[in-house]
Amino acid sequence: MPTMTAARAAVEILKREGITHAFGLPGAAINPFYASMRASGGIDHILARHVEGASHMAEGYTRAQPGNIGVCIGTSGPAGTDMITGLYSAAADSIPILCITGQAPVARLHKEDFQAVDIASIAKPLTKLAMTVLEPAQVPGAFQQAFHLMRSGRPGPVLIDLPIDVQMAEIEFDPETYEPLPVYKPAATRAQVEKALAMLNEAERPVIIAGGGIISADASDLLVQLAETLDVPVIPTLMGWGAIPDDHPLMAGMAGLQTSHRYGNATLLASDFVLGIGNRWANRHTGGLDTYTRGRRFVHVDIEPTQIGRVFAPDYAIASDAKAALQLFVEVATEWHAQDRLADRSEWTDECRDRKRTLHRRTDFDDVPIKPFRVYADMNRAFGPDVRYVTTIGLSQIAAAQCLHVYKPRHWINAGQAGPLGWTVPATLGVCIADPEATVVALSGDYDFQFMIEELAVGAQFNIPYIQVVVNNAYLGLIRQSQRAFDMDYCVQLSFDNVNAPELGGYGVDHVKVAEGLGCKAIRVLEPDDILPALEQARELMREHRVPVIVEVILERVTNIAMGTELDNIVEFEPVPDRSPEATVLASR
Repeated sequence: MPTMTAARAAVEILKREGITHAFGLPGAAINPFYASMRASGGIDHILARHVEGASHMAEGYTRAQPGNIGVCIGTSGPAGTDMITGLYSAAADSIPILCITGQAPVARLHKEDFQAVDIASIAKPLTKLAMTVLEPAQVPGAFQQAFHLMRSGRPGPVLIDLPIDVQMAEIEFDPETYEPLPVYKPAATRAQVEKALAMLNEAERPVIIAGGGIISADASDLLVQLAETLDVPVIPTLMGWGAIPDDHPLMAGMAGLQTSHRYGNATLLASDFVLGIGNRWANRHTGGLDTYTRGRRFVHVDIEPTQIGRVFAPDYAIASDAKAALQLFVEVATEWHAQDRLADRSEWTDECRDRKRTLHRRTDFDDVPIKPFRVYADMNRAFGPDVRYVTTIGLSQIAAAQCLHVYKPRHWINAGQAGPLGWTVPATLGVCIADPEATVVALSGDYDFQFMIEELAVGAQFNIPYIQVVVNNAYLGLIRQSQRAFDMDYCVQLSFDNVNAPELGGYGVDHVKVAEGLGCKAIRVLEPDDILPALEQARELMREHRVPVIVEVILERVTNIAMGTELDNIVEFEPVPDRSPEATVLASR
């Protein structure tokens, strides 16, 4: 039997599980693992500037392509605790990433050794498995189980903590005979699918809620096929956006309190039946449950049995992987269509399309300082259907979700539930590594951008080009807007007179100089008519220099974005048009 260090065995398993990239920071307690990666070859490593950044890079890498699993690596104590936010973000959105940490020697774990911390206990609530491997011979099994758990059932993250003496110990291991464990995913039965479809068929105004589970299962084509066969409108969640193209006639718009379309909310409220597939009934989607559930029946399909009934009890439920369920739904629906058993939905879908043609928000502003809606309208004009957007949280994300258009799965990559500030830059780098030929556009408010701005240096060092749009109002905009309920504007202003950049007029941080100092290119936009030319210039700079290019747009200081407390109580702060130019694009098919 071949012998090797436990660290080398772990690296060989990573390669046989399909890992080709890793993100992290070497250090004393994890150096044996890095030595094994160097000796073995085959895994490209991206050096992050912060270990939390490495965890978000791993997230972006996973989210960008079906089957990907991002890996982040760090030293002992502080690296593990820095990764916790990444583990939380990944767990919240059902994203598999593998965090590997170095640790003090086994004999010193309870002696308050330098940088020794019980990271497994800290990470346990946020992972499918968090363990400190105390026996070298257990390392192969721990990594094999990690990949099995990350891929089985509801996907999620894992943390494996390796004491330095465990990494360096010699064990018997034959990588040539290693095989990944079979993946377990529950699957719907035909009887369950027939019952659910019978309930839908009895309804007059059904809709399908398409959650992120459909995209994770790589089942978007099946969703579109099902919707077309049934002639039933689809309302994607924020995490499911892109599962059906925005311009598809059955794409009825997103619903929710914040990241929603006027026509999406109106269609959901007009419905009498909801088939939810791979969704969580997140509170920013549902709002108050009395309003959301009143007058309609629900079927819920989810891969995680304990997710069913967590928010409210559906009328019927199926524990199933989204792809397995959709394959059966399409099969049965196709048979029923051939037998002329499906209800005629033409009147209902015509109503939905009419709302989509008319219920929009205005974006054609020429104001100076610039209104954010104009930025997203020009982004729609500048980037085609192949663009990948990456963002996290804030008024920038909310307004973008109301105004941008997404046409393909995994082309809206968003930290949905956790929404950590600073996520966007490192996650975008992970997306670019996973799909280096894509046009990737990140979107940040000024505060999200500042949180982990140091990771721009990673993009410069490793020649990772993308466009970073920064909408700058020198405010914690979303918090300021929520403070309106408390009649205050407190501790949320980021403005100050920058002694080194008086031309900013009190907007504080000079993002252009900081970005350039980190090795990137940057453009500042002050006039609305300069947005489109700046985005085109950014494309050229990106191609020429192969580094991130920042387009900072100086916004008006205060903008209130449409949102509310209930789906039927969304406050529109700007006058709404009868019809917008975007309606023509969306109704084009």
